Amino acid sequence: MTAGERVVVVGAGVAGLTTAVVLAEAGASVHVIAEQVPGVTSLAAGAMWGPYLVEPKDKVDQWGQRSLEVFRKLAEDPATGVRLTSGIEASRTAEAPPDWATTLPGFRPCDPAELSASFTAGYRFAVPLIDMPLYLDYLLRRLHAAGGTVEQRRLASLAEAGLAAVIVNCTGLGARNLVPDPALRPIRGQHVVVTNPGLTEFFSEDTGSSPDLLCFYPHGDTVVLGGTAIDGEGDLAPDDKAAAGILARCAEIEPRLAQVRVLEHRIGARPTRSAVRVEAEYREDGIVVVHNYGHGGAGVTLSWGCADEVHTLAMEP
Repeated sequence: MTAGERVVVVGAGVAGLTTAVVLAEAGASVHVIAEQVPGVTSLAAGAMWGPYLVEPKDKVDQWGQRSLEVFRKLAEDPATGVRLTSGIEASRTAEAPPDWATTLPGFRPCDPAELSASFTAGYRFAVPLIDMPLYLDYLLRRLHAAGGTVEQRRLASLAEAGLAAVIVNCTGLGARNLVPDPALRPIRGQHVVVTNPGLTEFFSEDTGSSPDLLCFYPHGDTVVLGGTAIDGEGDLAPDDKAAAGILARCAEIEPRLAQVRVLEHRIGARPTRSAVRVEAEYREDGIVVVHNYGHGGAGVTLSWGCADEVHTLAMEP
């Protein structure tokens, strides 16, 4: 890829839009094609930076750190939807803190008085929180400012993307059929958005592989409550029973959440595989396809690092 060459990015979730921004600002003529703009799974994210349950670790650490650098810079501008926020991650099993958390600003073990009786350990730190509807709108504005264009349509194959020097596959769960990649599977996630009763700090429980998550992320007048992680489930219809469980779990930790008004339900299917796929495929017709999918629940966390790697792969002869 050289400056000015046409690049088609397929997918308009956080991976696709971030990648499109990086390529457009590097001088490529970028055209985004997606069925949903922005992608509904990215809209449903909480979202807190943190490389949870995703491999390969060495690359994930690298991608996550790059994204952290960018998010810290973006947090200087409220219009981006990114804020550095202090809060607590807690555990009921007294596990050691995740290694990525120990280097974050303000990291320290919690005093027992900071935790409810059901938790045996907790850690306080400051981390980027991302208000996803606001943030995805920011990425779209930034893409347009760099000369990128967006087309909303469904592709039955990557070949339908049209003529391009490079096609970037950021289709998330859609890659299961488009590639095809049978190793990709959905993990359903549900969040409940409520009015904010005065919360300014986040809370997250390290629940490991449990399908029942516990977190709340304040975003100004609203709070995003989570959540669920139903492996193999891709249905995006609201689940009232799951929503009631989310509200109950969060209110047990923060009683003020027992009196809030529910504003909306956000449901997505995390595109999950054994390892994130960021690699180039050189086709016989001369087109380079760069894959960037399979981020699971860490799409936001890895977005800028993976986008930079896509740019590097697209530039290779």
